Amino acid sequence: MRRYGKHTDEDDIRSRPNRKGNRPRTHIRPKHEDAAEGMVLTVDRGRLTCLVDGRTVVAMKARELGRKAAVVGDQVALVGDLTGQKDTLARIVRIEERSSVLRRTADDDDPYERVVVANADQLAIVTALADPEPRPRLIDRCLVAAYDAGLTPLLVMTKSDLAPPDKLLELYGALDIPHVVTSREELESGGAADRVRAHLGGRVTAFVGHSGVGKTTLVNALVPEERRRTTGHVNAVTGRGRHTTTSALALPLAGDAGWVVDTPGVRSFGLAHIDPSRVILAFPDLEPGTEGCPRACSHDEPDCALDAWVADGHADPARLYSLRRLLATRERTEGD
Repeated sequence: MRRYGKHTDEDDIRSRPNRKGNRPRTHIRPKHEDAAEGMVLTVDRGRLTCLVDGRTVVAMKARELGRKAAVVGDQVALVGDLTGQKDTLARIVRIEERSSVLRRTADDDDPYERVVVANADQLAIVTALADPEPRPRLIDRCLVAAYDAGLTPLLVMTKSDLAPPDKLLELYGALDIPHVVTSREELESGGAADRVRAHLGGRVTAFVGHSGVGKTTLVNALVPEERRRTTGHVNAVTGRGRHTTTSALALPLAGDAGWVVDTPGVRSFGLAHIDPSRVILAFPDLEPGTEGCPRACSHDEPDCALDAWVADGHADPARLYSLRRLLATRERTEGD
């Protein structure tokens, strides 16, 4: 068998013909400078529905993107057939830089992050006041994820005809979170939707909540022309709803007033990916007090400088309690 050294005569080397007749592989990738801009509305089994120049276009991710996945809310660049006609398929060749990423994990020791939505600027946390009962730990976890992602939280309480909101409002009063209380009658009449809509203007708002809390019913009231099938059933034994929204979907509010992103109901909200140091950024009245904290302070230990900061009257003690409750939620399960 003939072996070739480093310094071979080119005439001695035989090149194999390309049987497939295609071009040789190259690491040079096209720039696609003429690609159209679009927004990902929903993702279903590798097919992404995007909004391009006012029409919906079905696309797939280009191989050159590798493992980088596009999610709902992403701004993307597309090439190929952009007519949006039946049985046509475009190609996503670039995912633009994201302004925010809302993430979660299945549980607190799961290293795999799931991106819920990209480029949102508000998180509407929907919870029922009864049927099913409120889960404050789940709300806390959603708040921590919102603060970590830089999103403004909005608390939406449904089914006030079954239970009063006073206890829940007292629990989150120190956080000064905008909130809306709704009832079933108000949702049917449209009054509740109008009050929620007042908080959505000009924003991309992701709606998250436990199954059965009425999240999709609320979204239907906000965007009636894009109605989604609702749950309507809560298990009498477990108090849990049945998932009917199986994929996230971005929906435009009338009059270009913003976007609503309906997400599947969650039963857990893992925070394995959360950096506790980012949560303090949501507490501007407490953040200056951390300058005297020891390195890698958890803000819930004897040497934490926040105790002296609050004792000197720079912030409300209730705010420090709320911060520590949120930070500690990573150490507790959501059913605690």
